[in-house]
Amino acid sequence: MSAIRVGNCSGYYGDRFSAMREMLEGGPLDYLTGDYLAELTMLILGRDRMKDESLGYAKTFARQMGESMALAKERGVKIVANAGGLNPAALAEKLREIAGSQGLDLTVAHVEGDDLRDRAADLAAQVGSTGNILTANAYLGAFGIAAALTAGADVVVTGRVTDASVVVGPAIAHFGWGRDDLDRLAGAVVAGHVIECGTQATGGNFAGFGELDLSAPLGFPIAEIAEDGSVVITKHEGTGGAVTVDTVTAQLVYEIGSPLYLGPDVSTRLDTMSLVQDGPDRVAISGVVGEAPPATTKVCLNEIGGFRNSVEFLLTGLDIAEKAALVEHQMEAALSAGTRPDSVEWHLDRTDVADPATQAQATSLLRLHVKSAQPEPVGRAFSDAAIQLALASYPGFSVSRPPAAATPFGIYRPAYVPQTDVPHTAVHPDGRRESIPPPASGAQPPASGAKTDDTPSQNVHSAPVAGAIAPLGDWAAETVRAPLGRLALARSGDKGGDANIGVWIPAGHPARDDAYAWLVSLLDEPTIRELLPEAATLDLQISPLPNLRAVNIVIHGLLGDGVASSTRLDPQAKGLGEWLRARDCAIPSVLLPTPIAEASL
Repeated sequence: MSAIRVGNCSGYYGDRFSAMREMLEGGPLDYLTGDYLAELTMLILGRDRMKDESLGYAKTFARQMGESMALAKERGVKIVANAGGLNPAALAEKLREIAGSQGLDLTVAHVEGDDLRDRAADLAAQVGSTGNILTANAYLGAFGIAAALTAGADVVVTGRVTDASVVVGPAIAHFGWGRDDLDRLAGAVVAGHVIECGTQATGGNFAGFGELDLSAPLGFPIAEIAEDGSVVITKHEGTGGAVTVDTVTAQLVYEIGSPLYLGPDVSTRLDTMSLVQDGPDRVAISGVVGEAPPATTKVCLNEIGGFRNSVEFLLTGLDIAEKAALVEHQMEAALSAGTRPDSVEWHLDRTDVADPATQAQATSLLRLHVKSAQPEPVGRAFSDAAIQLALASYPGFSVSRPPAAATPFGIYRPAYVPQTDVPHTAVHPDGRRESIPPPASGAQPPASGAKTDDTPSQNVHSAPVAGAIAPLGDWAAETVRAPLGRLALARSGDKGGDANIGVWIPAGHPARDDAYAWLVSLLDEPTIRELLPEAATLDLQISPLPNLRAVNIVIHGLLGDGVASSTRLDPQAKGLGEWLRARDCAIPSVLLPTPIAEASL
């Protein structure tokens, strides 16, 4: 049976609008998929639903379909997307209305059962929350999608499924895989994980961007999935960007945890796959091993955490610390004079340099964040207090934006429920409801993953795959100080309140195995805490991935209660890997490019 070509046209809610049409026009496809959901997106859709119960889905997807559904029907491309969000039934009906207005015979199915709001109180108690649960959505697998496609649907929209499921479902339907085809399912999960974030697989957000031609808009990725579960990642010919072993590796290490990548259909062993450049813009992935899925699935809980506000003071020139101390004293007095916010956080970012040639080089940022259960203590009373200091504070007083009202923020918490308790249902175009049975109980610990497992922190640095990492030779003795990024690439991202960084040795390194052996020896807990002081008191999970020549680092709690409530300058940890790459290390000189090694001597 020939391989199927599964494309992607969206990596998040807000991705390039024209991508759906571009992918349909760019070349042959069997399926076109889109990922529109993230933990933060569920909160956004929850607010939409609060305003209008008929909403709660990705409105952008409906507009894209209005422009492209006729073309998809003409070319025989089936479309699968999780754009249904909190209301897949309403999105399916909206698509039928659009198809009817265009005179199209288009069959639309949807998958539901992920919405567990009726169990919100029990789930909140499980995670120790007494807050106002706005959304509670379990991560479903791919077999509901497959059932809808097998029954003849042209379009399938879902609520919260794992990101890879929109790709795994078409493979199940096409090849007739069952629950026991674990290696095949795992191969399709890897395919879905690579293409789920769109152009991140074709050079987007890539640490080695300087080696790629990114002058044209990046093409979206395609996974060619074979019946045995092997995959080739590619893109339409003539589109921008590139598909290389390194661009694919960058996505494979994105937002993962341990090497056992748990999901509701299969637990995928990320330490078993092999990557090979199979031609221009073609990377073959094979050897993926699958194991039984866990008995539970993760539930994404978003609750209204309260209200927040912030002000950013610009401190310029000399005496930065003293200026910061002055305005901090003044603001603390003003806040204490009224109803004090529940939380007050100060962050001073020293971005100034000595003898600054520009005013920007002379300026540091002092950021004040406040949160409260009620809007009043952090509303205009707070921001006005800052502005009223304009003529009575430090020399050069300035703020980066005018006063603003308080805004609500959300808190993300993961909970877990048995898969047998989640009503996974495919709703066919004629209204027929097909219940999807859960998998047989797996042997994994009680966790599930839209991205990865959330088992307790553990450091597996000392337990790599046997024989996969060579001992360091005498060559490692002579070192030079240089940024880690002169040797290694990295990709980072958010995982609820945690952050991950995948670090790897590029495929083209002439001594890749030696460089990887050194990298594994470097990235232990003490060194990571030294290089990233923000992680000094946090739990770390360090996992070698020898086949990828990579090390994955999970920093638990770095993002607090998740993206929507984080006060970090980089709340989604997207730049965390680049910070790590910028840190100087004692690197063996023989591993560095010659000009860098010589310049450092």
